[in-house]
Amino acid sequence: MKKFLTTAFLFTLASFAFAQAAPAAGKSLFEGQFVAHLSLAIAAAGCGLAQGKAVVAACEGVARNPQAAGNIRTTMIIGLALIEALVIYVLVAAFAIK
Repeated sequence: MKKFLTTAFLFTLASFAFAQAAPAAGKSLFEGQFVAHLSLAIAAAGCGLAQGKAVVAACEGVARNPQAAGNIRTTMIIGLALIEALVIYVLVAAFAIK
């Protein structure tokens, strides 16, 4: 898993680095759009991992105690919405950087 995450991170970093236009005079590569896109990619990857762990934990909880399925489902949906809100905050920040 560690190799996969490292490879995915390096691929994302390389694709964003080569997708950018040549930096203007006096502008660093780590200003503006590059940082916005990189932060959004990292946030989306973290969000996907967190949502996957939440769904797995909810499924295990329902498998162990089927009578609590309704409460577990409600709590999971609220948690998923809060996790997804973090990526939306990063998206808003990315638009502010541009």
